[in-house]
Amino acid sequence: MKTQGKVFVVTGGGNGMGRELVLQLLKKGARVAAVDINKTTLDETADLAGENRGQLSNHVVDITDQAAVSALPDAVIKAHGAVDAIINNAGIIQRFVRIKDLDVKEMERVFNVNFWGTVLMVKAFLPHLLNRPEAHIVNISSMGSYLPVPGQTAYGASKSAVNAFTNGLHSELLDTNVHVTTVYPGAIGTNISANSGVAMEAGHAQAGESRIKMTSAPEAARQIINGIESNGYHVLVGSDARFMYYLARVSPKLAAKFIYSQMRELLPD
Repeated sequence: MKTQGKVFVVTGGGNGMGRELVLQLLKKGARVAAVDINKTTLDETADLAGENRGQLSNHVVDITDQAAVSALPDAVIKAHGAVDAIINNAGIIQRFVRIKDLDVKEMERVFNVNFWGTVLMVKAFLPHLLNRPEAHIVNISSMGSYLPVPGQTAYGASKSAVNAFTNGLHSELLDTNVHVTTVYPGAIGTNISANSGVAMEAGHAQAGESRIKMTSAPEAARQIINGIESNGYHVLVGSDARFMYYLARVSPKLAAKFIYSQMRELLPD
């Protein structure tokens, strides 16, 4: 689906990859409804939009709040006249700890944002998308959905759920006007740890960054938009995501050992 002239809803639009998606879609001639729980960062995104600010509307919404999400389509349609696509980008990680040290409430929070937030958005907007001449649903999964990252087991499980949900949704909508794309980012240079409320020791953060090649947020957004415009089924973002995807398919155990060797320094003793 070509983006020019279309109306997109982007969750997590106040920072990182979501902000870059908003700004690049605006530059390509789309109208965008940016959604985030943080009004301050949403306002910053609007300021960065510059001359394209008139094509943007901001919506402060907690995507885990079913009532708030159910009211969002009407607000977007009021602002833009229609809605053609949603990008479920908002997500959080867990603390870098083993499952034995992770509280169930923390795990529930990760699932509520990453999985149930995505489900609620799809349920709210799908009836409207089915009435458009052409529409698109983009759900952001993760490299962690097919690669067991130590210290991110609950996060990976939530993104695996997004993956299975999106693949099933794609199959259900094959005979409709709605395209469905699953995106698998690798390591992206964003502030997701801070936005997730996850504090990392400086030494651990530097160790992780030095071992993993980061894809910049602007480059990640560019790859995702290219995937949308080509109606991609699966979009792998970053050389790490592509390499580990194929390694995990050829030898899942080898891939698991490799990522453990790269990430074990992040785990507390």
